[in-house]
Amino acid sequence: MNHEALWNTRYRDAGDDYLFGIEPSHFMARRAHLFEEGHSALSVADGEGRNSVWLAEQGLKVTAVEISPIAVAKARKLAAGRSVEVHFLVADLLAPEWPPAEMENSFDWVVGIFIQFAGPDERRRQFASMKRATRPGGRILLHGYTPRQLEYKTGGPPHAENMYTPDLLRAAFPGWYMEQMAEYDDDIAEGAGHRGRSALIGMVARKQQD
Repeated sequence: MNHEALWNTRYRDAGDDYLFGIEPSHFMARRAHLFEEGHSALSVADGEGRNSVWLAEQGLKVTAVEISPIAVAKARKLAAGRSVEVHFLVADLLAPEWPPAEMENSFDWVVGIFIQFAGPDERRRQFASMKRATRPGGRILLHGYTPRQLEYKTGGPPHAENMYTPDLLRAAFPGWYMEQMAEYDDDIAEGAGHRGRSALIGMVARKQQD
């Protein structure tokens, strides 16, 4: 099953519920002071909109890309209910032509929250696309699981190679300034998809100026 079919099925099976809830990533929300009103943000693999909508509520100009049309329909509903505007795109960030030329070097923030459906080969393409979309001096924020999440089994894919470690992320962003790197355990409650004690990691990295 390809990514689109897989995620369409998961989001459809959730019915009217939001699979990962409607609250933003706590790692991102705890850094609200970093997000300046009027800045631009791109939320990749945005799902049902919980993170893009929160960013819009902070006053950012937000674009969200998601492969599942079913998820995007639910995200639009969430944005409308919270009276914010998000530019939603149904697109595959792993496609060779993504991001389009007009989106390259464009965003103050590129955000990836639990985007670990990608194995090592896909992850290289995923990160490369995110880097191209980030403007010089802009930042990428990532939030995900470490390999110890396989012990907790409270969310995420059952593949250690999909998980992040500090060394993996530092190696994946050579030349970027690591502003924050946090590896920690916490209890999370994000819908039915992420619930319980979890092994987590978060990163904020800044792209060098030209």
